[in-house]
Amino acid sequence: MPESARRKKTRTAQSLNFVLWFAFSVFALVIVILYVAVQSLLIGTFYRRQEVSTMQDAAIGFMAALGEDSTPTSVRRAKRTTESRYGVTVLLIDRTDGTDLLDETDGTRYPSIAERLGNLFSQGRGEYVLISNSNELGYGRRVTWAGTDCFVYVATSVARLTAMEHGLKWLSLATAVFSVVLAFLASGFVAMLITKPVTEVTQQAKELASGHYDFTVKRDYFCTEISELADALDYARQEVSKADAMQRELIANVSHDFKTPLTMIKGYASMILEISGDDKEKREQHARVIIEESDHLTALVEDLLDLSKLRAGVGAHAPATFNLSESVYKIAARFDYLVETQGYRFETEIEEDLYAYADRGRIEQVIYNLLGNAANYTGEDKRVLIRLFATEKGTRLEVEDTGKGIPAEEIDTIWDRYYRAQNTHKRPAQGTGLGLSIVKNILSVQGCPFGVTSQVGKGSCFWVEFPAPPDEIA
Repeated sequence: MPESARRKKTRTAQSLNFVLWFAFSVFALVIVILYVAVQSLLIGTFYRRQEVSTMQDAAIGFMAALGEDSTPTSVRRAKRTTESRYGVTVLLIDRTDGTDLLDETDGTRYPSIAERLGNLFSQGRGEYVLISNSNELGYGRRVTWAGTDCFVYVATSVARLTAMEHGLKWLSLATAVFSVVLAFLASGFVAMLITKPVTEVTQQAKELASGHYDFTVKRDYFCTEISELADALDYARQEVSKADAMQRELIANVSHDFKTPLTMIKGYASMILEISGDDKEKREQHARVIIEESDHLTALVEDLLDLSKLRAGVGAHAPATFNLSESVYKIAARFDYLVETQGYRFETEIEEDLYAYADRGRIEQVIYNLLGNAANYTGEDKRVLIRLFATEKGTRLEVEDTGKGIPAEEIDTIWDRYYRAQNTHKRPAQGTGLGLSIVKNILSVQGCPFGVTSQVGKGSCFWVEFPAPPDEIA
C-alpha cells in the first residue's frame, strides 16, 4: 500500500462536536463580516442621500418664498426658518459676482461657488446640481429674484456626517465582535447539545458490540432522529441478546445430538471387538445400531448445511405444477415405522387431486419436517392429524398434534433458527430438531403463507397455504 494511502487511512477523524462547532462558528463569522462590509459600503451612501434629500426639501421650501411680491425682509425670515427647520445653511448668491443677496452687512461674496455653479449649469447639467468638497456638502438651484439671476445654495457640514459615519462604523465593529463571541459560545453549546445524545448512543452501541446486553437504552431525546436511532439500538440489543441465548442453546442441543450417537457408535464398536465379534447375530445387531447412529449424524449435518444454504439464498428455485395430495400421502407413508413399532396414529383427511405450483422437492421437505415435528411433540396418545383441503385461494395443509402446546409468548419465536422449546431437551423420534427453521426459510422463498395456532395443554396446529397454479399452467 502506498505511504500516502496508508496515512490517509490512519488519519484520525475529528469529533462531531468540534466539526459542528467549527462549522457554526465559521458560518456566523462569515455572516458578521458580510454584514460589516455591506454596512460600511452602504452607510455613507445612504446618509449622503438622506442629506441630499434634506437639502432638496430645504431649497424647495425656501424657493417658495421667492415670489414676485416678496421683500428682502420676508425672504430673510424664510431663510432663518428653513435653516432652523432643516439644520442647513441657505445662501442666495448673485450669479455675476457671487454676492450673498441676503447678507445684511457688507454683502459677503462666494465667487468660487458662483463660478462652479455657473459652469455646471452652462454645461447643461440640469436645473440643480450637487456640489461637495472636503468641508461641506452643497446643493444649488438656479432662480430669478427681483430681476436678478442668482442661485439658491443649500449647504451642510461634512464633519457632522463624517462623525456620524465613524460612530456607526465603530458601533458596527463592536456589534460584530460581540456577535462573533456570542456565536462561538452559542455554537459550542448547540454542538454539545446535539452531540451528547449521539455520544451516549455510541457508547451503548459499544456496550452491545462487546457482548453486554443488560443495559438500558435512553429514549427521551429532544431530536426525533436520535430517538429513532435509540429505539433501533434497543431493538437490536433485544434481538442480539435473544439470538445469543438461542445460539448457546442450539450449540448445547446440537452438541448433545452429536455426543449421543458418537458415544453409541464407540460403545457398540467396542462391543463388536470385545464381545460379539464371533457371534454373527449380535455382531449384525450391533453393526445395525452403528449404521443407524451414523445415519442420524449424517442427517443432522445435512440439515445444518441445508439451513445455512437456505439462509444464504443458495440453490435454484424450480417451481412446477405437481399433485400435492399424492405428495402428502407419500410422505405420511414414510412414518409407518412409527405406527408399527411405537404405536403412533397418523390420521389423514386429504382431498384428492389437489395441485400446487412450487418447488416440489422443497415442499415435500416442508411436509416431512412438519410431520416429524408433530410426531416429536404430540401427546401420550401419539396421535397426529393431517388435513389437506381446497380453499378459495388455493390449498391448505394442516398438521395437528395433541401435545403440551406452545405458550403465547413463544409463538413468534418458534420459527427462529436458534429456537428450542423451554423444556428439557430430548432427542427427536425422527429428524434433527432444526425442522421449523428449514420450513420457515423454504416457505418464505416459495411465497407461501404459513403459521401456527396453539393452546397450552391441548396441542398445536401448523398450517401452510399453497396458492393455486396459474390458469395457463393449470
